[in-house]
Amino acid sequence: MSDDVGKPRLSASAAALRYGGIGAATLVLACAFAYAGGWLSPGRLTQDRVISGFEAANGKHVGFRRNHAKGLCASGWFDSNGAGAALSRAALLAPGRVPVAGRFAFAGGMPFVPDGPGLVRSLALQFKPAGAQEWRTAMVDIPVFPFSTVQAFYDQMISSVPDPKTGKPDPARMKAFADAHPDFVAAVGVVGQRAVSSGFANSTYNALDTFLFVDKAGATVPVRWSAEAVTPFAPAAKPQPADPNYLFDALISDVARHPAQWKMVVTVGEPQDPVEPDKAWPASRRKIDIGTVTIDKVASEDGGGDGGSCTDINFDPAILPAGITTSADDIPSARSAAYARSFTLRENERGQKPPSAVTRQEVNAGGKS
Repeated sequence: MSDDVGKPRLSASAAALRYGGIGAATLVLACAFAYAGGWLSPGRLTQDRVISGFEAANGKHVGFRRNHAKGLCASGWFDSNGAGAALSRAALLAPGRVPVAGRFAFAGGMPFVPDGPGLVRSLALQFKPAGAQEWRTAMVDIPVFPFSTVQAFYDQMISSVPDPKTGKPDPARMKAFADAHPDFVAAVGVVGQRAVSSGFANSTYNALDTFLFVDKAGATVPVRWSAEAVTPFAPAAKPQPADPNYLFDALISDVARHPAQWKMVVTVGEPQDPVEPDKAWPASRRKIDIGTVTIDKVASEDGGGDGGSCTDINFDPAILPAGITTSADDIPSARSAAYARSFTLRENERGQKPPSAVTRQEVNAGGKS
């Protein structure tokens, strides 16, 4: 836990100033992992407005994802132990092995941000069973999302766009947002107390949103899932200014020595549990280990390495197999719309994209930049 445990809660204005700074190096914008923009009706948010908001906050980086811009491709497999089949009829939850494509990244829209322990890490996975429907999921290493609605997320992002005169967010706008959103301040406090691990390989990643498992009889239960690291936890160390990719380099080196693994753990909710991703469920909720994800190869997004290419994969969290569906939590559909727009933009910009921060040479050299 952080040193903030047991300290008095920050006022709304203080929390806004502490957590609301611009850039991927700050907590709130680092948490902004495209949970935005899916309402297409007149007068409401569109994916275009949300993507424009990302570009205003982070700058426009042609050819890159508008969020989770700095990343590394990966591949491996999922060994299902069959425990999930009691709650869901999804074919990939039956006992057996399923190929997996993945991507490790930082939240935020800056593709060349230097690695640092304060950046929110993400793991996106595409489960690809032969002859059956895919499952795609995008997870991060924070316990809750600081926003319950897309509108709140968008409003906070716009309030933190840098003032052209100072290059920093306007503190008055940030304070006004925090004062109007006490749930945001509370959620940011929870995020700020999380224990940060030393690297990608020993981080636990959470999907945060609420979904439904549907069994063979059509009965449903609310669920949330996580990828819990098998590699023992070690606390984060200080950044290494001499190597701006030191966390990615460590992951490349780790996977070259031995595969990295995560237990896929499903938390089963109760009908009264909140669906909003800024609200945690009680720790007493039942947890089911449904199998193990193994990553044994990584690759630069520009090619190089044996981890395949994730460049053409849209890790849309609304792509779900029969047996898993969305709930009353409407964030996944909003993410789906924003992800689709981001994908279209970067596909159209493919020929203009500069090399990624984590290069093919770096991967081929085993993480030695």
